[in-house]
Amino acid sequence: MKYKIIFSIAFFSFLMLRCTKLDETLRGDLTFPQAQEITDVGALLKSSYNGLRTFQSNDDIWSLQTLTTDEGIPPTRAGDWDDNGAWRALYSHIWTGENVHVQSSFNNLLGVVFSTTNLLNFNPTPQQAAEARFIRAFVMFTVLDNWNQVPFRQPGENLLNPPQVLKGTEALDFIIAELNEILNDLPDNVPAYTANKNAARTLLMKCFLNKGTFANRESPSFDAADMGQVITLADQIISSGEYDLSDNFFDNFAPNNNVISKELIFTELNVADVEGGNVRFQVHAPGHYNENPGGWNGFTTLSDFYDKFEASDTRRGGSYPGITDKTGWPVGFRIGQQYDQNGVPRKDRLGNPLAFTREVKLIESGANLEVTGIRVGKYLPDYKSDYSSDRDQAGNDYVLLRYADVLLMKAEALLRTAKDADALTVVNDLRAKRGASALESLDLDKMLDERGREMYWEGWRREDLIRFGKYLDPVQERPSASDPTYLLFPIPGSALAVNPNLEQNPGYSN
Repeated sequence: MKYKIIFSIAFFSFLMLRCTKLDETLRGDLTFPQAQEITDVGALLKSSYNGLRTFQSNDDIWSLQTLTTDEGIPPTRAGDWDDNGAWRALYSHIWTGENVHVQSSFNNLLGVVFSTTNLLNFNPTPQQAAEARFIRAFVMFTVLDNWNQVPFRQPGENLLNPPQVLKGTEALDFIIAELNEILNDLPDNVPAYTANKNAARTLLMKCFLNKGTFANRESPSFDAADMGQVITLADQIISSGEYDLSDNFFDNFAPNNNVISKELIFTELNVADVEGGNVRFQVHAPGHYNENPGGWNGFTTLSDFYDKFEASDTRRGGSYPGITDKTGWPVGFRIGQQYDQNGVPRKDRLGNPLAFTREVKLIESGANLEVTGIRVGKYLPDYKSDYSSDRDQAGNDYVLLRYADVLLMKAEALLRTAKDADALTVVNDLRAKRGASALESLDLDKMLDERGREMYWEGWRREDLIRFGKYLDPVQERPSASDPTYLLFPIPGSALAVNPNLEQNPGYSN
């Protein structure tokens, strides 16, 4: 019977996401109290964790947070990476509600909100409930950040009615209250792929740091009391003694990062060749076909972003033991001629030198389609995973919250409350660990650049640029300032059609 109820719940969730009207019973011959008694809450919780894999997909929220900014560009290379212009629309800030990546991101995130709320109907333990509510809060924060409104039901609400919609500061206040309410029921000293107290504190830091931004994205404000909350929460995480900056920056993104990294606060579990998300795209999408492992010749960074790094800054990349010496694959940014493990120059598929260029255009043509753009390899290849198989699952746990981010958020809060010297100390301590020279002073522009150097391609750049008032600025291959409409994404038409409580965001047509 257990497998039947799990199937029923899964099918129920599928129908709910399609907004089909349903009865309150999960099966005609099974009452809701009976379902509560026999449902495997642990399985439902695991499914909710698995829902976070939408953050690992290059098709979903990562692209909205990265390829709309100055740190990532999705060049169309002749017929490759065209997809009816969907990728170019993200970078060019001309997307609509019909953009496939906007639609899939919105729908997949709300699927997690629904699954976590559904779990709460089945008598979870206090810790199980707290973990589910943390996952829900994390995803609701992401939806709020990108769309400014979050469809939401309380457990037990009538499914025949459309979900209520929490908007703006109301939604953020709900998330903050949720995190504070569950904090004591979350565990300490657990693997980072389990929701925990410090993960909740880190998410609370992001809530308070962005509170004035979510209230007014065109003109963010930063209340001293909110910044004080950020600093206090950071100090609680620091004083826990659970974390430190990793000696090698790229240990945080290695296949065994759950073992060797000192910085992981909250991650998504991936097990090589067993189960996982699409973390492999971090290696494949920017890579070239003739590298090891072979890539998809897609996304790159911009030379202006690359030039923010000093040559000594280890975050810019270089060799990594056990990878570069065995395959020739360097970590971090790849620019110029590429070599195999024996020092033999690699070639592209036409037999030309595989030498990645600083120059890249949003629409590429000609004979250099395979070499334009500086490639990014922040996550390291998992060579134990079968890269030639359809079951390709890399073992790198996907990083959602990290200790260095805590330090940088604390520094920003100090800077925004005129504690410049204290903020500079935090930033310079981080830079020293990364092999970068000490800054003599710190201002908001330098603070934003430091966040870029540390957090690149981790899915936070859009949020950072909006908070610092830079998101709409011209960048390479987007020479004009963007309209404020694009500070938010549009609500997909399919969602508007079934929920009258949703409203299209300003500047978009229905």
